Order: sequence, then structure tokens, then C-alpha cells
Amino acid sequence: MIVFDFLEGEASKNLQTVNKVYEFLVRNGMTRSDGIVALGGGVVGDLAGFVASTYMRGIHFLQIPTSLTAQVDSSIGGKTGVNTPFAKNMVGTFTQPDGVLIDPETLQTLGKRELIEGMGEVIKYGLIEDVELWNELSAMDGSPESILKHAESIIYRSCNVKRKVVVEDELDNGVRLYLNFGHTIGHAVEATAGYGKVMHGEAVAIGMVQISRVAEAKGLMPKGITKEIFEMCQKFGLPTDYQPWDVEVLYGALVHDKKARGKMIKTVIVPELGSAAINQIPLEEMKEYLEK
Repeated sequence: MIVFDFLEGEASKNLQTVNKVYEFLVRNGMTRSDGIVALGGGVVGDLAGFVASTYMRGIHFLQIPTSLTAQVDSSIGGKTGVNTPFAKNMVGTFTQPDGVLIDPETLQTLGKRELIEGMGEVIKYGLIEDVELWNELSAMDGSPESILKHAESIIYRSCNVKRKVVVEDELDNGVRLYLNFGHTIGHAVEATAGYGKVMHGEAVAIGMVQISRVAEAKGLMPKGITKEIFEMCQKFGLPTDYQPWDVEVLYGALVHDKKARGKMIKTVIVPELGSAAINQIPLEEMKEYLEK
């Protein structure tokens, strides 16, 4: 076995690192009969999956996610991708791994912030699909200890939601878009803040609160749901805002969002707890969803 490692964080998940991996594979004689094991968090899994799906037009790869975000989200579903200066995950493929091995015990190795940020995705799953998961989260005290205690349950329930959605819509043309609740604004926050300054789960939490606040004001989401989302995120120590908040800069990042189609963009709303819906709007209208 040979090992390639690189600097941690979203800032390293780019085509420059990909080229270094290609060179590493070539120099070590890797062929189509070989494979890649992605051992690490979401950045490692995304980059390794992209390399495996493109090197020699595709070689085998296995996901072994070690962070909560990767275990409940990025390792499941077959999306690979790397960032560009314009947008997060702008270059990528749909390629299912040969397998995913999840061990909740690896969460013991995480720092507090790295553990907590994964709850952004877990909260999302409860909101868009699984009311029982939402109720379980409501009963928890929000501490890192409670996350570790409930890890097996919340990982299983989160993965089950994603599995069902991906089986129905693997290539992200329909209901798989539900998984992007909070992500449209969240990805813009990640990109404009500078990759790695705001972690993915933190950005999702900020995005969920912001889009819900405006959608609720427009009558598209039930009254009071933004307060519930805000309080749930706060309980687990997730941020609900980001400064400096520059509408024009954030909107500039949204123009390159993968969910944009011409002058329209598909956003996700929660018309009631445990369900999601697509809200297609003119791209220009997204400025309203960015206003504080």
C-alpha cells in the first residue's frame, strides 16, 4: 500500500492537488486494476473519489469517512468534486464507490468544532424527511457528549434518508435536490469567506436559517419554523450568521451555483417539518433571499 497525503481543508480540494495525485499515481505505476481508499473527512473523500473516477477513465475506490459530515453526507451518494475560485464543487462526477465503511468510533478523534459542524447536515435530514430524527435531536442536550452517545442512531437515520433520495434520483435532476436545503446560500458563504474559514456544516446551518427566514416571510414556509431551526442550530453550537455579510458578493457566487439553469435557480424549502419542496425562482430574486 502507498499513501498520498495533503494539507487538510477545503482550500486544498482543487485541481492543483488533483494533478499532484495523478502524478503520484503514475510514478507509482497505478493501473486500472488498482484502486484508491479514501481515509479521512469529506475533503479527502471528495478529492479521492474525483481522482479515482477520472484517472484512466475510472478505477476502483472505497470510502472510509472519519468525520461526522463525511459519514452522514459526502461519502454517500456518489458525488465527487473539487473547488474552483468561482464556486464549491464546480468540477466533479457522479461515480458510486465500491463501498462505504463507517465506524462511529472514529468520531472520538475529532476536535469539538469538527464534530459539531457535522450536525448541520444531520439537522437538515430531520427537517426535509425524518421527523423521528428531528425528535431525537430535540431530546438531546446538544453537547458533544450527547452527539457521541447518539452517533450510531443519527448516522444511520441520516444515511437512510440520503440513500432513499439517491436511489430515486441518482443524477440530481429531481428529488435529490431536496438534500441541498441550506446549501445554495451555504456554498456561497463558504466560497466568499475563503474555503475552510467557515466549515461546510456551519455554512449549511447559516444557509438554512437565512433561506427559511425569508421563505417564511414570503409565506412559503410555516410560521415559527425559522425559530425552531435557529434554536436547534444554536443548541448544538452551530453558527446562524456570518460577518461580513455582503449581498452583492454572495450573489456573485450564487450565479455559478450548479442548481442555476439559465436565468432561473432551484432553491429548497420546507413547507412542513419532515418534507421538502423545490422553489424555482428567477436568479435575480435570490438577492431577496440574501437580504438581512
